[in-house]
Amino acid sequence: MLRSWDNGVEEALQKLEHLQLLRSLRPIYLQNGPIQEAQNPVDGEFHVFDEMQPWDRSSVEVHIPEPTFQKWLHDIPSSGDEEGTHKFRKLLLFSGNDYLGLSSHPTIGKAASKAALEHGMGPRGSALICGYTDYHRRLESCIAELKKKEDCLLCPTGFAANMALMVALGNVGSLLAAGKTPLTNEKIAIFSDALNHASIIDGIRLAERQKSVEIFIYRHCDMTHLNALLSSCTMRKKVVVTDSLFSMDGDFAPMIELVKLRKEHGFLLVIDDAHGTFVCGKNGGGVAEQYNCERDVDICVGTLSKAAGCHGGFIACSFSYCGKKGNMA
Repeated sequence: MLRSWDNGVEEALQKLEHLQLLRSLRPIYLQNGPIQEAQNPVDGEFHVFDEMQPWDRSSVEVHIPEPTFQKWLHDIPSSGDEEGTHKFRKLLLFSGNDYLGLSSHPTIGKAASKAALEHGMGPRGSALICGYTDYHRRLESCIAELKKKEDCLLCPTGFAANMALMVALGNVGSLLAAGKTPLTNEKIAIFSDALNHASIIDGIRLAERQKSVEIFIYRHCDMTHLNALLSSCTMRKKVVVTDSLFSMDGDFAPMIELVKLRKEHGFLLVIDDAHGTFVCGKNGGGVAEQYNCERDVDICVGTLSKAAGCHGGFIACSFSYCGKKGNMA
């Protein structure tokens, strides 16, 4: 039995390699000198610095062993575990998402260290049992305020947030059907941009398995196509989900046009503001703030692992979508 599994996995890996879809992780060595040196003068109150500092370079400067670098050049998988390596190559990283350099900012490191020393590491359990603290609640309230929403729910990652939201939308359809397979016009119609993030796509696929949603893919940022799909859809409950800022292409979702269509068709507008949060808008509120349409976005999903420089994800929306205060929907 195990041999057959081994053979099956090996065959699958060969197919992935043939399709050029097989990738290996590429471990890097982070620079730590300037950050440590900068910790000493930052005492007492947290500080903000208005100009470039030594630690800013640390957010983009990495080191890798020379043997690993040579393997990368020839697209050879490497674990990065080359022992006895003393020669490193210094590289500047332009593919990261640490847009504000906060991951290496001494104030952030000091706050994280202080919290770890005072409260320990880890949540001690899932959020539903004992892992939800007043600090989580404070952060949720701050994000809700930033996003001009009534409430917010933290998630482990931005990927998990999108997955959870899409599945929750599917659950709404299942609950309303009371255990029966809903009729076509009773299902929830989800309209998704063709270039949406993989987390949205995977979440939609999971929701689709509940047989309570219908999926419609519109051409990238094509509002004429989206309008045509919306106009021909007979389902009453409609959701349009889009990245706000598409990281691979670098273009914004047409927010003004989306808002106009929302008013015309009455759909739920969901944006994934992973690359806009803390970067776009006068107060860092994201793409919706930049286009002055925060109140027209029903649900905003985001991450804390990019411009925020740490880890986590969130779903910001009204009380009715997050669940009543004190509960988790």
